[in-house]
Amino acid sequence: MNLVTGGAGHLGNVLVRELVSLGEEVRVLVLPGEDTSSLEGLPIEKVEGNVLDLDSLIGAMSGAEVVFHLAALVSITEDKSHLLEAVNVGGTRNVINAAKQSGVQKLVYTSSIHALERPPIGVPITENLAFDPNNPAGPYDRTKAQASLLVKAASQEGLDTRIICPTGVVGPYDYRRSEMGELLLSWIQKPMNFIIEGAFDFVDVRDVARGQILARDAGKPGETYILGGERIELKLLHNLVQKVTGKETKLITFPLPIAMIIAPIAELYYKLTKTKPVLTRYALETVLSNSEISSEKAKKELGYQPMTLVKSVADTVRWWWENLGLTKPSLRL
Repeated sequence: MNLVTGGAGHLGNVLVRELVSLGEEVRVLVLPGEDTSSLEGLPIEKVEGNVLDLDSLIGAMSGAEVVFHLAALVSITEDKSHLLEAVNVGGTRNVINAAKQSGVQKLVYTSSIHALERPPIGVPITENLAFDPNNPAGPYDRTKAQASLLVKAASQEGLDTRIICPTGVVGPYDYRRSEMGELLLSWIQKPMNFIIEGAFDFVDVRDVARGQILARDAGKPGETYILGGERIELKLLHNLVQKVTGKETKLITFPLPIAMIIAPIAELYYKLTKTKPVLTRYALETVLSNSEISSEKAKKELGYQPMTLVKSVADTVRWWWENLGLTKPSLRL
């Protein structure tokens, strides 16, 4: 039996689909009253609980051999750090304690590429880098690093763990409209879009889900695996979307100095209007920082083989065309 926390999210529901396709038993931890439409029709067991409630976790883990821990809060703004600390760090601590008490055989934790140290441009990002709990980029990065360190400590104490660090996740089954999903959707729908210069490594959500399962089955206890795809400039990613849709949309590039001035104002606007953040200081830092990321370890040790970004974008655009009415905009902190 596999228990998946955060199973109704983008990566979570795709992981659940992959496990089901393998004929495996899946139990998903869901919050009371949580929207689980992304899991509709799948032959799975749903149990209500909360990573902040240790007793509910122990109950959910009863009979589970493997726990995939994905539940987390995501934020690309500076506020709400106390909530991220509670869920991302405190919740992971509870998952570890519940796994120990429940006799779970393996814990696969989904961290983030942003939890690792940021080396200067020109230095490849690999698993040799440490998790950085003091990362100045933002509270999400820091809390994911802190949680990853808890998982590593649990491994040293005897719990069989693996940590996976995805890069920028894109792909279908994005029912809650992730930041990247919203960006690609705007490129599909709007005749004119604004963009900032920069690049990042993007990976298909299905590859990350398969990589999690590979980490469970072929990974070494206590190890960390980066699951990346392809590094691409944002303007070239926009071009890929245009080629798939067959429509040309106007793209206006914001000069970096102007973007840096606008970002703090935009963050205040998002907060006041309760709309999803897009242009933030964190987003700028991400696409301007070192994104020379290596997945060689996962390829060598796990047999990880990500699809091309061309295929991922084509599948994603097709999915949005067919399922737009089933998606619901969700506010990220």
